[in-house]
This record gives sequence, C-alpha cells and structure tokens, in this order.
Amino acid sequence: MDDETAEIELLEQNLNKTRQISQRMTSILSSFDTRLVKLEKSILPLYNSTQVLTRRANNIESALQKIDEIASYHEGVAAEEALILRGPQPNQLGTYTEVLERMNVSVAFNSTDSRDKARLVESGAKKLIQLYTKLVAEGSSGVPPGGAEFTSVPFPASLINTLKPLVTFLRTLPLPATHPSHPAAQGIQSALKDAQKGYGDMRGAWVRKCLETFGKRVVDRAETIDGVAAGTEVGRWTENMLAVAEEEYNLLLELAPLIAPANISTTYATLISPLTNLFTSTLGSLGSLIKRNLNKNTFLALSAYSSLTVLQPKWNDIMSRRADRKENELKEGLHSIRASCLRSFPEFLADIRLAGLGKGGEIGTGLADFTISTVQYLERIPAVQDAAASALLTLGDGNWKMGEGTQIGKKPTEVDESTVLEHFTYDVLNATVQSLLTLSRTNKRPAFGAIFLLNNISYLRTQLIVRPRTDVPSILSRPAQELLNSNFRTAKAGYFDANFSPLLQTLVDEKDKGKSAVKEKFTRFFDLLDEVTERHAVARVLTDDPDGRATVADEAMKLVVPSLQRFIQRNLGKEFSKNPQKYIKMPPEEVEALIKGFYAGGSGGGAPSVPAPEKLTNTLLQQAGWGW
Repeated sequence: MDDETAEIELLEQNLNKTRQISQRMTSILSSFDTRLVKLEKSILPLYNSTQVLTRRANNIESALQKIDEIASYHEGVAAEEALILRGPQPNQLGTYTEVLERMNVSVAFNSTDSRDKARLVESGAKKLIQLYTKLVAEGSSGVPPGGAEFTSVPFPASLINTLKPLVTFLRTLPLPATHPSHPAAQGIQSALKDAQKGYGDMRGAWVRKCLETFGKRVVDRAETIDGVAAGTEVGRWTENMLAVAEEEYNLLLELAPLIAPANISTTYATLISPLTNLFTSTLGSLGSLIKRNLNKNTFLALSAYSSLTVLQPKWNDIMSRRADRKENELKEGLHSIRASCLRSFPEFLADIRLAGLGKGGEIGTGLADFTISTVQYLERIPAVQDAAASALLTLGDGNWKMGEGTQIGKKPTEVDESTVLEHFTYDVLNATVQSLLTLSRTNKRPAFGAIFLLNNISYLRTQLIVRPRTDVPSILSRPAQELLNSNFRTAKAGYFDANFSPLLQTLVDEKDKGKSAVKEKFTRFFDLLDEVTERHAVARVLTDDPDGRATVADEAMKLVVPSLQRFIQRNLGKEFSKNPQKYIKMPPEEVEALIKGFYAGGSGGGAPSVPAPEKLTNTLLQQAGWGW
C-alpha cells in the first residue's frame, strides 16, 4: 500500500513539471509570433520594390532582344528582296517559292511594310510566270513527226516534272477572288491570264504543225488512191486530231495555273482554234475536189461521210462541249459532203441514161464504159453501205430518178435504209440494161449489136451475181437479180437468133426439092458460115468468162450441128451434083470444131482457124458412096 502511494506522489510531481514546461513553451511561441508579425511588416515594402525592379529588368532584356531581331530581319528582307528580283535560278525553285510564301503571309497579316512586300510578291510571281511560259514554249517546239502514219508527240516528261511544282505554287498565289484585299492580287491575276492564253496559243500552234502535214497528205492522196480508202484516211486523220485534242485537254487540266471551269474552257477554246481551222480548210479542199469531179469522187464522198459520221458524238464532246463552243465544224462539213452524196445518185443515173444515146459511129462489141463503171460502182457500195443507205433515205425513195416514174398524188411509202438501197441498185441496173438495149438496137449490123448486148449483160451478171468480187448480192434485191438473169437469157437468145438463125433457115426443107435447090442451100449455108466465122474473128464473145464461153459454144453446136447432120442425112443418096465437095465444104464434125473455135482463147486468143477445104473428109458422104 505504501509503495503505491509513493508512486502516485511521484506521478503527480512529474505532471506538475510537464505543466510548467508547457506554459513556458506557450509563452515562447507567443513571443515568436509577435516578432514574425513585426518582421513581415518590415520586409513587405522591400519585397514590393524588388518586384518592380525585376519587371523592369525583364522589359529591358526583351527590348534588347527585339532590337536584335529587327536588325536581323532587315538584313534578311534585303537578301530576300535581292533573291526575288534576281528571279528563280535552276534547282532553286523551292527556295524561291518559300521566300515568296513568307512575304505573302506577311502581307496577309498587314505588316507595316505590306505594300512594299506586295510589290515584291507581284514581281516574284511574274518572274515565276515567265519561267512557266518559257518551259511551255520549250515543250511546244521542235520538228513535227513525219512518215506515212501519224504519231503524236507527247509533252516532254522532264519538263512536266519541272512544271508540276511550279504550277502547284502558281495556283496558291493571291487572286481577287481569294484575297480581295491583297494589293498584288489584281496584277498577279492579269499576268496568269496572259500566261494561260499564251499556253493555249503555243500548244495550239504546235499540234496544228504536227497534224498539218498529214492533212495535206490526205488531200493529195485523195486524188490518186481508191475513193473508199481515201475516205477512210480522212476519218483516221480526224480521229487522230480528236485524240490529240483530248490529250491536250488532259494536259491543260494538269498544267493550267487558273483552274476555274471558265478559265479552262476559254484556254481550251484558244488551243483548239488552230485545229478547227485546219480541219475546216482540209475538209474544204476535199469538198472542192469532190465537186470538181463528182462522178469520179463519189465514193470518196460516201466513204468520208461514213468515216466522219461515227466521229460526230466524240467531236461534240471534245471540240464543242469542253470548250463551251456553239460552233461545230464537223457537223457543217458533213452537211457539205452529204449534199455532194445526194447529188451523186441522180447524176450517176443520168450519166447511164445519157450513155444510152450513144456518141455516133459504131459501138463495137466489147464492154461499154458505162457497163464497167456500173459494175465498179455497185461493187464498192458494200464498203460504204451505211453511208449510201442513209443518204438515199434522206434523198427519198425514188427521188434519184428526178421525177421519172413518179405517180402524182401518191403518198410515198415508209421504207428502211436496206430497202431504199435495194430500190436504188435496181434502178441503176435497169437504167444500165435499157441503155445497153438502146445501143444494141442502134447498131447498123444487128449481129454485132447482139454480140455487144450479150457481152455486156453477161459481164453485169457474172460480176454482180455469179462470181462477185465483193458482197454485191447483199444489196441486190431478188427483182434486180431476176432482171439480170432474164435479160441475160434474152440477150443470149438474141445472139443465137442474129448469128445462127440465118444458117438454120437455109437448112429448112422447101417445096422445091430439086438438085439446084439443094446446091443453093449448101452454098448459102457455107457462105453464111464464112460470114459468121469472119464476124467472130473480129467480135469476140464473152472474152473474160471462160465458163460462159463454154456454155455458149455448147449451145451453138447443139443448135447448128444437129440440123446440118439431119439435112445431110435427108439428102444422102440424091446425086444432086457430080462434084459434091464443091458444095459441101466441110462435114458436121469440122463445123463443130469451127464453132468451138469461135469461143476459144478468150481475150488473148486469135481468130478461129478455118480448115482448108481440100483436107476435109466427110465421113457421112463416104459412107453413102460420095467419095472424091
């Protein structure tokens, strides 16, 4: 118990000491706080003064830095001004454009010297535009392509690589539409417009130079080569022109500094103006050539019309729509050529009818010029069938006859192109046949007229139906083909009638069957046979048709020889003469050989050989006891 009391007393003493210490600490802290307040009041004015001094020092330092920057800037502006005035140098285009771009930005932010910088920007832009024009001129010069076939000359790739970054920068220059307040915008726009117009002029002159030689070649060759081929060349040349124009349009889109649609169409119109002028003059020369001799150049007109018509949609797009032009030179040229085509059909028929009137004198037995020209005309129509059918449909069914055979008051029936072409070819063949019939009838010697008619009708039929060299049968209607076949049969019958009927008439039995009558018939027969032989020596039959000659020879032999054999057999045993070889100059076998000789050799053969009378052996007479 005493121990616990002692511990409690010791604990109370310690608590008292701790209380006393806490009181002394509180007193010390209060004194320290008072001193801190006094210190703060003393230091605050000094702190405020120090802040002002620090701010002034910072301002002074900033001012000094700005002065240094201004001095350096003025030194840089002077250098950049010299660079701009010197112009872009090789391999330094990037540096030049960067300087211009910095100055342009400075002008945009309205710096104190913005007007001077705008002047430099305008000067630098014009020097870049001059470089642009120089590069375009370099790519638009040289020697145009030569040779027989046209080959385009593309813009040099090296120059395109140089122009691309230049054009890209030129497109960023200030213009009134994008920078209305920029002092240099108006001057830069004017310079760009002039440069772009110059681009159109230079490229247009160059592509015309490339195409002009080939245009002259087309016109020159049109007078010397086949009309269909010449018309095809006209179409190929025009197609090359359109291809070049399209290439130039795509190049313009790539290299034009001003890319607004109005600017592009205006420049493109300037570019293609030399091309359209060249096309107009070339087509005008061809038109004059066609009109000067329409008969000769009909197929040049038809072929050119066919070749150019298919290019009309492409022309409308490339040469009219893209250039925002109302003019359409191809359409106008096609109207002129079509007018010549429409005129050619009635004139061709009129020429055939006029040929039927003859020129006076003997017409001979060979092919008439208009027969050959008709065949050539019809043979070439399939190559220009679409153009010919279209033109004929425009002319109107039957109007090529210029009123002949037209029924007044009768409405024309609707026909398609194929039908109207068949109608025209029928009328051509009918007019040709009628002219041939007229000429053959005017011949003073009917036998020669019959040979003339047979040769010409057969030539028409062979070349157009039997052995055509082109697809002529496709444009001949069934009536047209039957017209030729029927007239061929009639002409052949007329040939046999005119040349061999007199022979057969001498072998006809008559009431007077005396010896003198028989002698007279044999004498008359062989006299007429001599005339036929002489006639066929100078008038060859179907010279260019070996199959036709063989057929006619066979039919002639079947017509004459059997009749002669029957006549001889009927008079066997009748001693109508002591010297029968005086009257029967050759046996039927020799007559057959002689007739075959009429048709031997074709165009290169000579006159048929006539056997010598003294060498003849008449088998039938020998069998009957008539030896000599």
